[in-house]
Amino acid sequence: MANYSISASQLTEGTSVFIRGKLAFARLTSLIEGDALATSDQRKVQNGMSPIGKPHTTATIAEAKVVYADPANPTVEEQFVSERRYASKRNPDTGANYSIDSKGTSLPIIAIPSESGDGTFDQDTSGRELAQGLDVTLVLRAYKPKNFSNRGLALDKVIVHEAPRYYNGGGVATSELAARGIVFNTPPKAMPAQPGAGGSAVGAAEETVGTEVEDGLSFPTPQPSAPAPAAAAVPAQVQTQASAVRPTAAAPVDAHAQAAQPQTQDETNEQKLARLETEYAALKNAGSAVGAPASDGPWNGQEGAGNQQAGITYQG
Repeated sequence: MANYSISASQLTEGTSVFIRGKLAFARLTSLIEGDALATSDQRKVQNGMSPIGKPHTTATIAEAKVVYADPANPTVEEQFVSERRYASKRNPDTGANYSIDSKGTSLPIIAIPSESGDGTFDQDTSGRELAQGLDVTLVLRAYKPKNFSNRGLALDKVIVHEAPRYYNGGGVATSELAARGIVFNTPPKAMPAQPGAGGSAVGAAEETVGTEVEDGLSFPTPQPSAPAPAAAAVPAQVQTQASAVRPTAAAPVDAHAQAAQPQTQDETNEQKLARLETEYAALKNAGSAVGAPASDGPWNGQEGAGNQQAGITYQG
């Protein structure tokens, strides 16, 4: 445990301390309370720190330096704050760090440079959290808690010394978009997801495809198996119908229909030759536009043999 020369009991109520640095982490526009408070306290205990136990705001700055009102004569409060700067074990290259958890229900005032550029400040009422790395000054105020003799420090104001940037939850910074010619008229805000509608135009079985994350890898969301379409049964039905109307040996054979029927894969050359001869004979005898062969006409060798079927005759 660090040994300090100044204790909290020596602080004077109502005095202030200015400490400047680079913003490393902050929760300034809303209180840490409820489940977030329980999680925060649990993390502090795991790291060997005391839990806060009450709603609060918080801020941590790196490269922290106390801005003395009179460098030659630092106040007790300024010494108290300067002694409580620390080196980050996780990020030792960030220099001296300073953190404050400010208890109470009041939010600190955030001041940003005026757009007029005259050196004055305006209050930031956007309700957005400041981005990491901003050059800021934390204005601390000493106070006396109720029922306690010691004094405490509260975060009263946060002064931003450059054009404000805001935490965007890890998205693309608006400055990067602006560099590519994409400029928003007003700062964009993330919109909450809306619950899905009860049904859709294509039926209640439709399900939105999303992504599930598992150990840092994304996988498609499992979708319900769709029933096989009814049309899948059509080929078998057509084949059955074709078998029912297949012509018998006594009926005229349609060569085109016969050729369209699937052939046996194990057909030998002799069987294939016999089949082709059968189809060839069928073409000769078919009652088609080419007529019947003259040698097979019903009037062959008899009177009236010239009365053949109309069309182009085939001389066998």
